[in-house]
Amino acid sequence: MPSPYNDIVLEHFKNPRNTGSIENPDGKATEGSPACGDMVSLYLNVDPETKIITDIKFESYGCASNIATGSIITELAKGKTIDEAKKITWKEASEALGGLPKIKAHCSVLAVEVLRSAILNYEEKHGLITSKEPTTEEIVRKRLKKVMNPIKGLDMVATHLVKEIEIKDGVVRILIDLPENHQFANSIKEDAIEKIESLWDVDKAIVEFTD
Repeated sequence: MPSPYNDIVLEHFKNPRNTGSIENPDGKATEGSPACGDMVSLYLNVDPETKIITDIKFESYGCASNIATGSIITELAKGKTIDEAKKITWKEASEALGGLPKIKAHCSVLAVEVLRSAILNYEEKHGLITSKEPTTEEIVRKRLKKVMNPIKGLDMVATHLVKEIEIKDGVVRILIDLPENHQFANSIKEDAIEKIESLWDVDKAIVEFTD
């Protein structure tokens, strides 16, 4: 039975470029869900003067297309400025691989999403956001959708872990429906705090547990 993948896709699947993580990266992001079958994390370093992406790596948890698109998106972005990298489209990623099966086109979309999210994370951490929308509960919930609930393999909003969100004077308090001594409580707490404290008008994020 012939493979649904062309030689370029298979090459990037078997010998992916820029794999792994970066210690203390300038920007990072994770998109997707292991429960849905595809998830990718991306890390990047940026030259502070030129805003050129000097190093970029990815970790993939998914199929051959997921690995191949993670590989090609790092190749396309490396050496570009963050503004240039933000303009990379999922069609460009797919075309650079010589095309993907239609059923796997979402993998190139996921790769572009994680690249843009990592750049956004960099911009927020370095005060480069020009559109400064006040933080609302909706914005906080959107950020918390990026925090995985390892128990279910889906995000903490979809699995109803978030019980309360309170925003006041630059402080965001989040109540999570888990006991404090739960095996995943600390990792969820750290991830949630990181996602929320990168918002431009948030000074501190406090995560509390129901028990």
